Amino acid sequence: MIILSAFCFAMMNVFIKLSGDLPVLQKSFFRNFVALIIALIVMRQEKVGFIVPKESRGWLFLRALFGTIGLIANYYAVDHLVLTDASMIQKLTPFFSMLASLWILKEKPARYQWLAMLVALVGMLFVVKPSFHNTQLFASCIALIGSMGAALAYTMVRRLSFTPIKGASIVFYFSLFSCVSVLPSMIIDFHVMTLPQLTYLLIAGLMAAGGQFSVTAAYQAAPAKDISIFDYSQVLFVGIFGYLLYQEVPDFWSLIGYVIIFATAYGMYRIGKRKAL
Repeated sequence: MIILSAFCFAMMNVFIKLSGDLPVLQKSFFRNFVALIIALIVMRQEKVGFIVPKESRGWLFLRALFGTIGLIANYYAVDHLVLTDASMIQKLTPFFSMLASLWILKEKPARYQWLAMLVALVGMLFVVKPSFHNTQLFASCIALIGSMGAALAYTMVRRLSFTPIKGASIVFYFSLFSCVSVLPSMIIDFHVMTLPQLTYLLIAGLMAAGGQFSVTAAYQAAPAKDISIFDYSQVLFVGIFGYLLYQEVPDFWSLIGYVIIFATAYGMYRIGKRKAL
């Protein structure tokens, strides 16, 4: 299920890029509108009401806010970076989640996790290549903001797991918040879409919904420490499609960064497994 979710999210990024020269907020709206409809259908099937428990409301708002920031930033990065670079920077989310969990949930990372985070950040520098001469530096920084936003959003989801709210409600209200927040800008700067562009955005929305439900099922079936490493297969899927569709090939320094981040994630996975025995 975690590999299926990685495939779905990879295809979401591919179809977002295929949709072409459209405003990022317009892309975000159509992506979330599809997820909104699917979440609504699931809520009706599971007979979940629309009233949010009082103790869930603040955390739900923060989940929607940070999730929307992360989503918009990720789409901007996908439009302006090599697909594999954008996906790899996004995969720094677990490391940022450790900091967010320390701050919000008071979950203190182990020493090896702190070390892993520092090494992963070094790998990120190889991918981003900070320099005043790097024309993609701004897009890389936006991708980092997207990764941080996603980390905060996932931390809020974990915090919401301690409240009575249902998973379908979280997806529904996040999608609703995202659609409403980008709607004014989309109306002001609406670009008429061709049929292929609309089709690509709707498919991206379906892939996003498939990814959300698959990753939820995966983490319900097994602990994160046992399966999170397989989420990095998304970079492999994105790399294949990026090459086939756009002939995108990461440069040498990006490949070094990929190896560092992959190795760090795998090391955390192995240490976590060993400590669980």
